[in-house]
Amino acid sequence: MTQLDKQTDTHAAMQAFGRRARDAARQMRNASGEAKARALRAMARLIEERSETLKRDNAIDLEAARRNGLADAMLDRLALGDKALSGMMNGLHQIAAMADPVGSLGPTTTRPNGMRVAQMRVPLGVIGIIYESRPNVTIDAAALCLKSGNATILRGGSEAFHSNQALGAIIQQGLAEAGLPSHAVQVVDTTDRAAVGEMVTMTEFIDVIVPRGGKGLIERLSREARVPLIKHLDGNCHVYVDTAANLDRAHDIAVNAKTYRYGICGTMETLLVHQDIAGSFLPRVAATLTAKGVELRGCERTRALLPGALPATEEDWRTEYLEPILAIRIVDDIGQAMEHIERYSSQHTESIVTEDLGAATRFQREVDSSSVYVNLPTCFADGFEYGLGAEIGISTNRLHARGPVGLEGLTTMKWVLTGEGQLRGQGAGACSG
Repeated sequence: MTQLDKQTDTHAAMQAFGRRARDAARQMRNASGEAKARALRAMARLIEERSETLKRDNAIDLEAARRNGLADAMLDRLALGDKALSGMMNGLHQIAAMADPVGSLGPTTTRPNGMRVAQMRVPLGVIGIIYESRPNVTIDAAALCLKSGNATILRGGSEAFHSNQALGAIIQQGLAEAGLPSHAVQVVDTTDRAAVGEMVTMTEFIDVIVPRGGKGLIERLSREARVPLIKHLDGNCHVYVDTAANLDRAHDIAVNAKTYRYGICGTMETLLVHQDIAGSFLPRVAATLTAKGVELRGCERTRALLPGALPATEEDWRTEYLEPILAIRIVDDIGQAMEHIERYSSQHTESIVTEDLGAATRFQREVDSSSVYVNLPTCFADGFEYGLGAEIGISTNRLHARGPVGLEGLTTMKWVLTGEGQLRGQGAGACSG
């Protein structure tokens, strides 16, 4: 097959995915909350029934990933062990139990002529999701799109191909058992990168693209996309330990923020410490982190206190490691800490540790990230922890959705007006428009 023939085939295949998705989106607008819940519960049951098969398919992906030199943090994201499968099943049941957002009404206003005006929550339509490594995203994304009444096209990374195809079969069987269109969720069945290029230009079929992956993927899609993006950027997250911090609390928060899991986007990558408490705080937290195998890289003032730390470079401040590596900088005050975050952060999640209410309020007001915490580790950046259930990603956009994107983030609003035959230009409230 020539390259041109291959491109033609990929184009035709993706157009077919799009047509099926658009047709399913029309049907999903009328899907009942109970039918959607039945489908989600069926998927959870099927994951349990096929757990050994899923592990075998996942083992094929893991072996190939090891041969290709995939980093340990990425292997961790790729693996489907008992804990990961249990998490998928629990997530499906939780989303099934959540209130259905579709059709809910906001506050109703009655106009002087008696006309009632409100907004109704409705699905976005067709959502394309492009992601890397983590096969659990296949289930999370399918569940959230289904519950919010959308159709979706899922394109996972080639490293998780066999896992994603197996999960896709489970999803479609669950939909069919609940009497919903099986093509409401479609998993792209090719590893051809051209499929991604097709998806982000299919404006006639796809209403929004949600990318989940590294900088390379996001940069490519930002350049090529004609479909609007809800971007999930890298998580270069910071914890700032203020001069008014409780140092025992700060120690535990910093350790948890870095070592809870290295491969998640909410992991702390840079620790900022006020100069007044650095001498008493840093040696202790460094000893704990080093004992856990974390490599420390620091500014000059940090290395004066921690001689074993490597010199931090300009690139370190910008890096999402997703590994047991931590950059540390001593700052003069909260202002310098916020300046550092403003310059280097990916605007994902930042935290301040302090007992000073004024400092906490200032930090939360002035730091321009999608989530800003006080006295909490950044690894809480997760939809389940926010009470949203699973999330499609952590959006660093400013428009439509920001932070963890759950059910409401996958819907929009339309205006619904109700009257009793009122005519424009008659009675109270008439205007020339």
